[in-house]
Amino acid sequence: MSINIQVEKDSKENSIGLIRRFTKRVRGSGILTRVRGLRYYQRQLSPYIKKKQTLKSITKREKKNELIKLGKITEQNEKFIRKK
Repeated sequence: MSINIQVEKDSKENSIGLIRRFTKRVRGSGILTRVRGLRYYQRQLSPYIKKKQTLKSITKREKKNELIKLGKITEQNEKFIRKK
């Protein structure tokens, strides 16, 4: 997947021209667009992990409802329950 881009300096070329040619080649190869596209890519969750997360949220919800029934917390305070 790696693409090497090489630019050699000509005899009468200054360093600014060399950099300009290099950036043109990089843009033309499409490396930057691909890297910028993959920057925030996240894999899809596997079914096992999805199941695990839903079970965790269900148990947290049941625990919160039980605490409300016992009167240990009020429904207004449920936002401020400390997460562990």
